[in-house]
Amino acid sequence: MLQAPHFCHGMNLHYYKYLFFSIVAVSIFIVLLISYDRNGGFTASLLPEDLSFPAREDMLLEDVLKKAAMEDNTVILTVLNAAWAKPGSILDQFLESFRIGDRTLRLLDHLVIVAVDMEAYRRCKSVHPHCVPLSTPGVDFSGQNNFMTATFVEMMWKRIDFLRIVLQKGYNFIFTDTDVLWFRDPLPIFYLDGDFQISCDRFGGNSLDMKTNFPNSGLIYVKSNNRSVEFYKFWHTSRLKYPQKNDQDVLISIKDDPFVQEIGLQIRFLDTAYFGGLCEKSKDFQKVRTMHKLLYWPE
Repeated sequence: MLQAPHFCHGMNLHYYKYLFFSIVAVSIFIVLLISYDRNGGFTASLLPEDLSFPAREDMLLEDVLKKAAMEDNTVILTVLNAAWAKPGSILDQFLESFRIGDRTLRLLDHLVIVAVDMEAYRRCKSVHPHCVPLSTPGVDFSGQNNFMTATFVEMMWKRIDFLRIVLQKGYNFIFTDTDVLWFRDPLPIFYLDGDFQISCDRFGGNSLDMKTNFPNSGLIYVKSNNRSVEFYKFWHTSRLKYPQKNDQDVLISIKDDPFVQEIGLQIRFLDTAYFGGLCEKSKDFQKVRTMHKLLYWPE
């Protein structure tokens, strides 16, 4: 019997290898296509199992930010733990304020809840579509973390670094504490020329004045650009210079630092008439957009 030339054997082997890998590739594509959800993103279950947990978190964050972003790449962010995520707790009141506020219901589509422990993450997934986990190896943020305890301060700095990551990914954000109630859409009130806009405990009347305005980091609107990214890096690094202070107190110490002027960051302070604070509440309910009021402290 005549045998095929040796090069034909090689071609046949190459052909079958090509056919095998083609079938595998098509199969994977079909699985991914079926698993691609209606919001335009892959579910967390499809993240590769061999990735480290931070890498999996980052891929999930990318997916959630893409789904939640407004047309101009703005997202609304809040951070919470299990103590504030329980049924009937502050999370439910926070979400309800969006549902019943004036033109705020649509903003829920752009809200991303960042959970610092798995219990909070599971609760978030049961009540809201856009949730991401934020782990800190060796630290348990799930319980009650009273103001200025070591765990509280560490959680605040974790939050600052996370917000820097969001900016680096190209997303503007409105950060809001979960104990801020949303009465009206605040977007029309923000300044067009502000890179970093922050609510106040005390508002002195001039949104540019560094001396008479006392910022409160419970609500911040930040545009993603090189200036804001550099500022968040500077803010986070400054914790080493002020080891006994929390993020808000450090901000007060650095807001008029020469470095801030050097990078050209435009800081604007938000009027408490529109963004009520813990110390200076809005007096005209027809104007108020958000109100920072601690409604519940977990036991």
